[in-house]
Amino acid sequence: MSGTPLNQAAFDQLFLDAHTHNAWQDKPVADELLHRLYDTLRMAPTSMNCSPARIVFVKSKAAKEKLMPALMEGNRAKTMAAPVTAIIGHDTRFYDNLPKLFPPIPGARDMFAGNAALADITAFRNGTLQGAYLILAARALGLDCGPMSGFDNAAIDQQFFAGTNVRSNFICNLGYGDPKGVYPRNVRLEFAEACSIA
Repeated sequence: MSGTPLNQAAFDQLFLDAHTHNAWQDKPVADELLHRLYDTLRMAPTSMNCSPARIVFVKSKAAKEKLMPALMEGNRAKTMAAPVTAIIGHDTRFYDNLPKLFPPIPGARDMFAGNAALADITAFRNGTLQGAYLILAARALGLDCGPMSGFDNAAIDQQFFAGTNVRSNFICNLGYGDPKGVYPRNVRLEFAEACSIA
């Protein structure tokens, strides 16, 4: 219910006890759970409901082999071991869907269709937001996450988004983490180091 804080266990699962995972249990992630994951994250806000994220859930051995050469060496073993790797991209022509997604402003598509710079930054910003929603939704559904950079975007785009207007942003391993692969939590910046109240 809106306005009611989550209980402490939920905060712990989403933020306080959650870690980036680097090792994985040999336990599959069902396709149905990936559908539920998307159906959850898609409900979170984007500007003008533009919803530019495009996600490839890499599960099969063949798809993993396509992905592997694009990864930095240090990210290969853990990514190959993960049950699923989500490639979070964004559609630079997201605005073609605005007549359906944002009918309150009939001319919304035209705002972006004639302004590539505005379209690109809007796609990137909101696609990144949706990638963050993916992490939180995955944790809420009981999955562990290992988000990362450390890959060749152009190579991933060629392998997974060729012939489209989608560009990769980051990747996120998904599954059931092995606690033995978790590093101690690093320090975070304090409020006064990162925030101000104006």
